[in-house]
Parts: sequence; C-alpha cells; structure tokens
Amino acid sequence: MKISRNPENIHQPIAPYVHQIEVTGPHRWLTLSGQIGMQPDGTIPEDAVAQLKLALENIRKNLENANMEVRDITKLVFYLVGDMEASQRKEIIGDFLGDHLPCMTLIYVVALATPSLKVEIDTWACKEL
Repeated sequence: MKISRNPENIHQPIAPYVHQIEVTGPHRWLTLSGQIGMQPDGTIPEDAVAQLKLALENIRKNLENANMEVRDITKLVFYLVGDMEASQRKEIIGDFLGDHLPCMTLIYVVALATPSLKVEIDTWACKEL
C-alpha cells in the first residue's frame, strides 16, 4: 500500500507534490538513473523545454518497460541548468503527472554530465506485487 501525506504540523506543499509517501507491504521498487532529454539516435535538443519533455518521455518508456505507470512514481528529483520559466515547467510536469502527486525536489545546478544537457531527472517508482 502507498499512503500519501501532507502533515498538518508543517507547511503545505508549494507546488503540486506531497511531502511524504509511505510504502507498506510487498512491492516492486524501480530506481532509474538520471534521465536526460536525448533521442534514441543520441541527439539532444538545444532547448531546455524540449529536453524536459523528452526526459519525461524517457521516464515513461522506462516505466512501461518495467510494467509500471506514471502513477507508480514515488519521487522525482529535477536537476536544471539555466533558466526555465516556472509556469511552463509546471505545466509540462503537470501534463506528464496528470492528477498523480509524487514527492519532488527541484535543484538548479551549474552543469550536468555534458555541456549540452540542461535537464536530468532522477526517478523512483513502486508497484504492489
């Protein structure tokens, strides 16, 4: 069972996420390496927004490969280089998640593995057996 909570004795989330998800019982866990905005042919769009969309799609494909769905995501950590308009970022992430609210962290960093990368996303997912 997965139980999402926002404790009453701390502030409400400042975006669409939850403060905690407790997992009990028999489950399968999936941990993804940081997903980037790279096409299967190795090309990387220059635009950070395009990279964000592509990285999220790569997460979806990884989940499908493991017989999981977006609703199985328990935690996302976004690493972003440079500016990205917050409203646009929230809309893209919201479209990806739908009404699902995992735990989330967003970190702006100086650089990622190569200079062309502007987005990387760590993902944890959990599904009941």
